[in-house]
Amino acid sequence: MATAEMTKTVTLKINGIEVKVNEGATIMEAARQIGVRIPTLCFMKEDNEIGACRVCVVEVKGAKNLAAACMFPVSEGMEVLVNTDRVRKARKTNVELLLSHHRMDCLSCPRSTNCELQTLAVEYSADQFRFNTTEFGRQGSEVDATTKHLVRDNTKCILCNRCVAICSKQQDVSVIGRNKRGFFTHIGSAFGLPLETTSCIHCGQCVAVCPTAALRERDDTQKVWDALADPDKYVIVAPAPAIRAQVGEMFGMPIGTNVQGKVVAACRMLGFDKVFDIDTAADITIMEEGTEFIDRLKKGGPFPMFTSCCPAWVKYLEYYYPDMLKNHSSCKSPQGIYGTLMKTYYAEKIGVDPKNIFVVTLMPCTAKKFEITRGEMVENHDATDYPDIDVTITGVEFARMIKTSGIDFASLEDADFDPVFGIASGAGHIFGASGGVMEAALRTVSEVMDGKELTKIDFEEVRGNEGIKEATYEIAGQKIKVAAVATPAKVKEVIDAVRRGEKDYHFIEVMGCAGGCVGGGGQPQIPGYLRNELDIPKKRASVLYNIDSGNPKLRKSHENPVVKEIYETFLGEPGGHKSHELLHTKYVGRSVYPTKELQDYLDKE
Repeated sequence: MATAEMTKTVTLKINGIEVKVNEGATIMEAARQIGVRIPTLCFMKEDNEIGACRVCVVEVKGAKNLAAACMFPVSEGMEVLVNTDRVRKARKTNVELLLSHHRMDCLSCPRSTNCELQTLAVEYSADQFRFNTTEFGRQGSEVDATTKHLVRDNTKCILCNRCVAICSKQQDVSVIGRNKRGFFTHIGSAFGLPLETTSCIHCGQCVAVCPTAALRERDDTQKVWDALADPDKYVIVAPAPAIRAQVGEMFGMPIGTNVQGKVVAACRMLGFDKVFDIDTAADITIMEEGTEFIDRLKKGGPFPMFTSCCPAWVKYLEYYYPDMLKNHSSCKSPQGIYGTLMKTYYAEKIGVDPKNIFVVTLMPCTAKKFEITRGEMVENHDATDYPDIDVTITGVEFARMIKTSGIDFASLEDADFDPVFGIASGAGHIFGASGGVMEAALRTVSEVMDGKELTKIDFEEVRGNEGIKEATYEIAGQKIKVAAVATPAKVKEVIDAVRRGEKDYHFIEVMGCAGGCVGGGGQPQIPGYLRNELDIPKKRASVLYNIDSGNPKLRKSHENPVVKEIYETFLGEPGGHKSHELLHTKYVGRSVYPTKELQDYLDKE
């Protein structure tokens, strides 16, 4: 019988303590085993292991130069010192060199107290003026605020390369990179073009991994404050599922804390007229998307059918696979459905002119800021165009509003959502996790097609944070092949395999970020060392699955009483004329080549 090859191990000493690790491990990994955190500003496990910041240097006995612990492999008998005077001085100097061309406006910086550079500067008592220069702005340091979702400020950039790495390796768009050389090196788009003119998909993953404020979400909170202060505006708000699994982190709570009730209570204290739940709209998404999928099964395609909830994925499809737009569901996202119903169904129900209803959504995703500006997100009322959703803010912006208001978030008593749009099934809640949309759809599609209640409601095969999850289920005598895919890099693998005839699916859920919305670009910024050590999306996703399983009486979208009432009194049947008119849309192919902008640039030069 064949035996598995044994993994080779090596033994080394770190600060005199013996450590045994697998061959090929780095000094940083070995140090972590004995509880030593070696600092770094650039390292991202698997994606950015380049040793650029030089903050992780250590002494290796017998070596003349200090070694970058994030890259240096261990060897048998190696002796490493991680906190000698020489090491501490080197790290301090490297931090001071980074500070020498960094704009030091920490008191007003949105990342103050949550900036990895600032943290290390304090830990190593760095002197910000030691190498001070008057030209902290390298060439290319102009602020790029052209996009609807983020702001790039290179006066705060430390050239760690994290944003470039994640844009290329996980998100597969590569719209930013290193430009020029030496002191003139800066991060930007090709030819110095504004980010808005590139094929950026607005996912915000670059914001999530940035250790400073060189990249930050566009702050739209003032628009919300203005609406709350306007007596003529009826201001309503609704959080996405992942928000209740993330916001607590910004108030000192452990990762994976459910703060749904506190989010609702905080919204009321901020002055919103009504607090609803996007998850109710997620249930309606399943009714529409599930009906569309059943219709395709009856007609024989086109397959695979793609889900429509993630605007970053939608834009990726428009840019890179426009020929497959016919495979995409025409159903709007839960945010899109929510906005439409608030300014049609709800406006009619309460007798308020929809122009005077100001709709705010709380999202874990920067791409949602872009989504609300799409043409299909504008309804027509009395020949006056107005947006379905007026403002989208991220969880980070929401937390900032809470702190500005002096609200003690952690001590708030839990509150419930307002009626009419405040009840969601467990299926609606799990939309925030990769595989959640697929599972929610399968629960409804299975019961509708089979005509009987499921004996097993959990479709565990599509759960988890793996980039690609596949499963085959028998529904109404048919074998249905499905996949749940997260990050564009992984969906590229899947689509290309389908095109080559190597894979065959009926239904594919796609999320633009690792782990789904719980790993979205509008999430709280987590220090690099924690991102490398913990499965953060898994911890957050557990909140949503616990909410789902915690209400055994309502775990299927088609059993939601609010959803039933909306169809009976307003929409008619799922997939019907009115539903299709209000809740469905279409998308168009986009060019990845910014030809006009590029030509204008070349003409100018």
